[in-house]
Amino acid sequence: MSSPIGLSEGGVAAIQHLRELREINTVVLRYADPPDVLVPELEANLTHDELVQGLPSDEPRLVLHELSFASPEGTRRNELLLVFWMPPAAGEREETYTAGYSALKEYLADVHVHLTARRADQLAYRRLVALAG
Repeated sequence: MSSPIGLSEGGVAAIQHLRELREINTVVLRYADPPDVLVPELEANLTHDELVQGLPSDEPRLVLHELSFASPEGTRRNELLLVFWMPPAAGEREETYTAGYSALKEYLADVHVHLTARRADQLAYRRLVALAG
């Protein structure tokens, strides 16, 4: 799989780290200055609450997060989510991040849950489980 235009080597490495080593469950990407490449801002093992609380209120981010949940049958499941965090206060940067989000969706073709969130309540755990389930 080749890297999408605009993803830094560090971004590619962070995504590979998430997928292959299983030491982390979250990669948060932001555009570097000048805004031409996505770079990893955070690679971490976050709870759902830590993820939502850690998102900036005035800047967009692209987030790859492995959601852990129980299926209706009681088995543990993990599903990768690609989240475009676009709070209303970050409106002037939406076009740039939309292009990065589109490129990541192509790059991560096996990630089937994509969502755009403008408010924290749109990232409610039960909503994410319903999307992933």
